Amino acid sequence: MSTGKTSKTAAASVPFRAAKHLHSNAEIAAYIEAMLADGDARAVPIALRTVADALGGMNALAERTGLSRETLYRTLSEKGNPRLDTFASLLAAFGLRLSVQPARKSRDHRQLHRDQ
Repeated sequence: MSTGKTSKTAAASVPFRAAKHLHSNAEIAAYIEAMLADGDARAVPIALRTVADALGGMNALAERTGLSRETLYRTLSEKGNPRLDTFASLLAAFGLRLSVQPARKSRDHRQLHRDQ
């Protein structure tokens, strides 16, 4: 009598590594933009570390930014909190730049000025 169970064991899953899927500046920009849109500040250093891994690791990033590996490891740790100048340096090393755009649901600037 069959119980409906199989004797095969499930294949081991492979952890997802986002760094393996970041091959172009456009993909890196989209990844960082999505992370920032999420609004969780704790995700910032982790996402930047992921991009660093995609571009060759901390040694390569240290060479590109002029920052020490120790500083990068500390800044891009789970408890890291990159300063704006460090964030801008990292983006430049990734071939990106920081920009500001109106939020999609933002009120028009003229309307904000009238309300004051």
